Amino acid sequence: MDQMDDTVIKLSRNVDNTKVPKICSVTRAQRGRVHKTNQSKDQDLAAFVLNEFSARMCSPATSSISAFRQSTMIKCWADQVGISVSPTDQSLATLPQRRTIKDMSPAVPLAYSDDKVSTVQVRSQYQKEDSHFQSLYQKGVKHLCDNGVEKVPRKYILPVWDRPDIGNGEPCYKQKSIKLPIIDLAELRGPNRTDMLRSLANACNQYGFFQLVNHGVPLEVTSNMIDVCKRFFELPYEIRAKYMSSDMSAPVRYGTSFNQNKDGVFCWRDFLKLMCNPLPEVLPHWPSSPVDLRQLAEAYTKETKNLFQQLMEAILESLEIEATIPNTMEEDDTAKAFQDGSQLLISNCYPPCPEPDLTLGMPPHSDYGFLTLLLQDEVKGLQIQFEGEWLTVKPIPNAFVVNVGDHLEIFSNGRYKSVLHRVLTNAERTRVTIASLHSLPFHCTIRPWPRLINEDNPRRYKETDFATFLKYISSCEPKKKNFLESRKIHCN
Repeated sequence: MDQMDDTVIKLSRNVDNTKVPKICSVTRAQRGRVHKTNQSKDQDLAAFVLNEFSARMCSPATSSISAFRQSTMIKCWADQVGISVSPTDQSLATLPQRRTIKDMSPAVPLAYSDDKVSTVQVRSQYQKEDSHFQSLYQKGVKHLCDNGVEKVPRKYILPVWDRPDIGNGEPCYKQKSIKLPIIDLAELRGPNRTDMLRSLANACNQYGFFQLVNHGVPLEVTSNMIDVCKRFFELPYEIRAKYMSSDMSAPVRYGTSFNQNKDGVFCWRDFLKLMCNPLPEVLPHWPSSPVDLRQLAEAYTKETKNLFQQLMEAILESLEIEATIPNTMEEDDTAKAFQDGSQLLISNCYPPCPEPDLTLGMPPHSDYGFLTLLLQDEVKGLQIQFEGEWLTVKPIPNAFVVNVGDHLEIFSNGRYKSVLHRVLTNAERTRVTIASLHSLPFHCTIRPWPRLINEDNPRRYKETDFATFLKYISSCEPKKKNFLESRKIHCN
């Protein structure tokens, strides 16, 4: 690797929509320390490219490659992760023999021959790869894994600053965790209800998440639901593909990533979404395979809907503690509306990922509804952002993870917070979860509860509805809490 000592490369990337050139000089002694004038993200970016490349070049198969060719290979590999890199020496040397560097291309091995390689040729090859593999990506990560993928394809590789952190050589899901507040539903039904309502209010205000135990949903119902969803994702692709649709209002929809029609970078996730309203009308559209899916999912849907109604009754009561305006007959209609509220059931499948440090199962986001009830298997993966850190939620057997959605934040006028969360992947085990998303009926308008608004606590959010949300996510790539931010009223 001594030939790397004088390698000088030029990096550029879009910063605030402006093409900004940068120069990096790297020697073997400086490897891992990039000297250049730039913003911190660009420094991390350059260091990442060069460190990764140096590590890959240390293998016996590639250590004899010339310095000129190494700089060319840096460019080719950097293109794979979405960075523009140009060697300063334009007279590209050739390799003494044909090689295929599999590690350089996560999607397709990139062949180097005695012919000179130009930037145009490299970009042309990547464009062909993207075109060839685009249809494969649309089939989902389960299909990729079933076909023996060994590297994370370029379509799934996040920018360096968006990737999960690595600490002490271990993935972050093995690092810091958070102990969420535990809400005991049996206590809420008992003589300690007032104390539990305060605990519930604190959980929704400070964390936006809590673990729900003693919820009353039979263990047989939850375990059967996890099992049948696992069996669905194990079906042949041709059967699963029958339910693929880009129609976000379809009663059943199988798909991949977060929003596969808009995502610039795909996430390592497949899903099955089931509309649950009105149940008698949508049930015949649900998958008929496995043969017991409809029966088991129907039982689970009814149990979680009942659970949501109990929780919303308690949440409304917890908000009334802070209310300054007396209740009215009109406000009583709010509690009744939840009885006919919307429900969307989403089963998520996160297959083992060969390089979990390069991608995410789900990007940072908040949920749109009032509450989400998440049923997890025993595999960790959920992280929430708390006090500026990403912390892993440890699954509790037979517990639901419940989180505040954007609609509840709007309804509470910001008193209760929807919180960013994301999903990590792992290299060993498939993770399956079932999320039940609940809100008011689709035709209803969501607005801050009038009883919480006064001179000291003015209205902070615009009204919204489900159609507005669908229009928003259909027009752009949903990121973080952007939809909720679009609903805020910014006071001077």
